[in-house]
Amino acid sequence: MRADRVFACGAAAGLLTDLLLADPRRGHPVAAFGRAAGAVEDLLWRDHRGWGALHTAVCAGGTALGAAALTRAVRRSPALSLALTAATTWTVVGGTSLGREARTIGAALADGDLDRARRRLPHLCGRDPEALDGPGIARAVVESVAENTSDAVVGALVWGAVAGVPGLAAFRAVNTLDAMVGHRSPRHLRFGWAAARLDDLAGWPGARLTAALATAAGPSPRGALRAWRADAHRHPSPNAGPVEAAFAGALGVRLGGTLAYGGRVEHRPVLNGAAGRPVVPADIDRAVRLSRRVGLLALGVSAAGRLAAGHLGRRSRAGAAITRTTGGTR
Repeated sequence: MRADRVFACGAAAGLLTDLLLADPRRGHPVAAFGRAAGAVEDLLWRDHRGWGALHTAVCAGGTALGAAALTRAVRRSPALSLALTAATTWTVVGGTSLGREARTIGAALADGDLDRARRRLPHLCGRDPEALDGPGIARAVVESVAENTSDAVVGALVWGAVAGVPGLAAFRAVNTLDAMVGHRSPRHLRFGWAAARLDDLAGWPGARLTAALATAAGPSPRGALRAWRADAHRHPSPNAGPVEAAFAGALGVRLGGTLAYGGRVEHRPVLNGAAGRPVVPADIDRAVRLSRRVGLLALGVSAAGRLAAGHLGRRSRAGAAITRTTGGTR
């Protein structure tokens, strides 16, 4: 089986496994990577960008090289290649677990159990739950669903289409490193700079595809496109901005505003402020359903792109072979 078909079939199998089983409950490879990256950080940490760049190169580069070695080891067996692609896709995407966590919090809010919603929120995002009321928690959940649709599903599929299993694994490694060290804490302000910038770069294509698919698949394509154009650039994150703005416009809600991370208060621009309404608990389920549609469409786009690239590559090689055989045209 050709490499492009291996990716298309393997990615579809991996995403289907995620839909059926969610994340692996024990021995999750991403958790193992996080522990290894933490150990490397303990060895390399200095309050310096260069040492942080070395940490990022060791962790993300090592992951990519390991995945490439595995890919090479099974390349002669289509069945093993497909199984490796499926297993890696299942490992790195997290759309089903994302939706379950979001809906758990939404159910708590719908029941009026604010304490339970606050206890569950840290499973989904890093905001201070005690600083949030019910509408604030609902807004945080919708924003997290939007951003993680890009980070946990679409971005991985895009890089899988570009570079196969190494692309899938490397993207998840970079995204995990950003979550670990890419924030603006005193310890990581300099050390995490490289991880944060690399995550911005790696997430750029997936974020734009996520925004485009949310616009196409959402309840209000016109509203999504309007909010994306008007507000995405106002967000401090170059990748979260398009995604959250498109989700806000598609769902007809307002996102952004004041939030708190680790005792630090941020005042972010309001997205879709002119046309949107405040988020209510029922919007969480709507956001999850939109996220799932976007993930499935991203699989189709990524697989089609990989198949098209493979077809063009074969045509190019065939044309070159004919030219060599005939000695070119005269």
